[in-house]
Amino acid sequence: MSETAPSPSPVAQPATRTPGTDAVFARLKSSAFHELVAASLDGEQEAIGTLFTWINPAITRYCRARIGRTGSAFSSADDVAQEILLAVLGALPRYSDDKESFLPFVYGIASHKVADYYRRSGRDRSDPVADVPDTVDHSLGPEQVTLRAEMRTRLATLLDTLAPRQREILVLRLVVGLSAQETAAAIGLTATAVRVAQHRALTRLRGSLSATDWL
Repeated sequence: MSETAPSPSPVAQPATRTPGTDAVFARLKSSAFHELVAASLDGEQEAIGTLFTWINPAITRYCRARIGRTGSAFSSADDVAQEILLAVLGALPRYSDDKESFLPFVYGIASHKVADYYRRSGRDRSDPVADVPDTVDHSLGPEQVTLRAEMRTRLATLLDTLAPRQREILVLRLVVGLSAQETAAAIGLTATAVRVAQHRALTRLRGSLSATDWL
């Protein structure tokens, strides 16, 4: 008598890896995403639900890069991410630009919400941190975990030496992965101005590195 193989239990499901951060951001540049935006703008409820499922991890990553990933900053970043998603949902019926410009539109809202967070908390500077995966990499040993934490702290300190606009550009370009044109649309500059600011910011960071930072 043959036995029927047991169906996977809910506990076993997490073994299936969710899309990595690179995959998450790659699909936001895909034609499928643009079609999803178009369907959402037409008021299709299922498309709207899927759209927000797609942009949620990207917005959360952005907020954690701008606000922080530890302690109360982690909770604050996630709270701001939810504020951004609600603001995007509210703005969706009024969006009239082309679907390819939707992502810079979303990050424009995100940028303003993060700025609002710092104003509410009585701060005018953000503390971006090095971006790392949101899940634990169990392949890393204790020493590697410690080194990665030290690198994040070191990078956060370096980024804090930059002007707020330069930090914003580096987060959008290097952490989020927007193009110069998309970043320009999100923060109200030209693509040329974004590239110049990015170049100056990176030059300043390189000049701030000590010999031991390169080791």
